[in-house]
Amino acid sequence: MKRTAFITLGVAAIFGAGFTVSNVFSNHTVEKGNIEQTKNNKSKKEISMKLGAFSVSLSVKDLNVSKEFYENLGFKEFGGGMEQNYLIMKNGNALIGLFQGMFEGNILTFNPGWDENAKNLDEFDDVRKIQQHLKNQGVQMISEADETTAGPASFMITDPDGNVLLVDQHR
Repeated sequence: MKRTAFITLGVAAIFGAGFTVSNVFSNHTVEKGNIEQTKNNKSKKEISMKLGAFSVSLSVKDLNVSKEFYENLGFKEFGGGMEQNYLIMKNGNALIGLFQGMFEGNILTFNPGWDENAKNLDEFDDVRKIQQHLKNQGVQMISEADETTAGPASFMITDPDGNVLLVDQHR
């Protein structure tokens, strides 16, 4: 089990390093809306989207027990409330949402327009532009943002392994 975890972490680290090196040595950038397409020396296209704050939204059985557990890891209440059946916990720039009875499974959440302190970002990609880009790439939507609106909206997708991603813009 530990060996598998170390191998997985190693592969992730190598992927991350490769992505960083690729971005550093790219030679051509084309702006499409706010979503940037980059071509490196091998003419491979990479997309850079400003997705905003990242958090993991956990479906918990007992909000009090989960709150205490994450407080023991150094997380502090940042948002939500016990009476609302959810808490947002923060440790540095790490965010974890604890949700009791609101959804099944866990969700990877991105908040365009916000940083990890829920402060407005000057530059970000609107949720509808991100959604349109993904749809153009053939990504199937679980739910969609209304592309005729502006401001707050969200959409949901799943990755190839069935993990749910929520892109949730609050402004």
